[in-house]
Amino acid sequence: MIDRMAVVGGVKIRYVDTGGEGVPLFFCSGIGGSLELWSRQLEALAGSHRLVAWDYPGHGLSDMGRQLYDPDSYAAFALALLEVLGLERVIAVGNSLGGTIALRLSGLAPGRIAGLVLVAPAMLGPEVFLPFRIMSLPLLGELMTKPSKTSVEHQLSALFHDPTVVTEDLRAVVWRNVHKPGAAKALLATLRRTMSLAGVHETVWRKSLELLEAATCPVLLVHGKQDVVLPFQRSEQSPLPVMGQLVLVDACGHTPQFERAEYFNDLLATFARRVGRH
Repeated sequence: MIDRMAVVGGVKIRYVDTGGEGVPLFFCSGIGGSLELWSRQLEALAGSHRLVAWDYPGHGLSDMGRQLYDPDSYAAFALALLEVLGLERVIAVGNSLGGTIALRLSGLAPGRIAGLVLVAPAMLGPEVFLPFRIMSLPLLGELMTKPSKTSVEHQLSALFHDPTVVTEDLRAVVWRNVHKPGAAKALLATLRRTMSLAGVHETVWRKSLELLEAATCPVLLVHGKQDVVLPFQRSEQSPLPVMGQLVLVDACGHTPQFERAEYFNDLLATFARRVGRH
């Protein structure tokens, strides 16, 4: 992976672009994450697809920016990045918060989204990880996001069902992300704009469901059955459009693209070929 930087609205945004033919796959990671969580796609599929992954403002190696830290603002930022990179039409692939952003992006610019791949997407209902709900509270959030070895291990244990998939390289990336100056600010701002102790705000999750049901492009919804961050039943109960498909992955937690990479890559490549025929 060769890191690149684009300036979007005066903010330096880190991204990776493998180049290649066909409709690009545009990867959006989860809250507090970074593009390394798509490394197993960037490595395995680069020869046959064009792959573009990015770090949101306040995430990974991107600068903070002064925009609001919510799904709609991130989606508007994603659209601006597509403009800067000259990407006319993409398959938007999002994990967790990235799934929410991909949905919002499809609502902002439906003609530019050839397909949606939603991987354990967040905010399809009120349910959400209890620690996130507690972090939305004043003071407690600041205390819980204080960088430490414990906070890194808690994040890793939430992401994966099988702890043996965690490599030292990945642990180092999560450590870097947790210790990034301003990272806690971006995470807490996102949580506090979208949820409370009771769960995700109804206006937020209802908008997601409306966008999902109204999608006019092919949709692939993938969810690990052992996900402790977001229950797979929420994806199972969500209204898919006519061109929608749900795949539940056993022995898998919140990040199927990393934990079950080979299986996920087959699903993704098949989906991309299907979209390319339209």
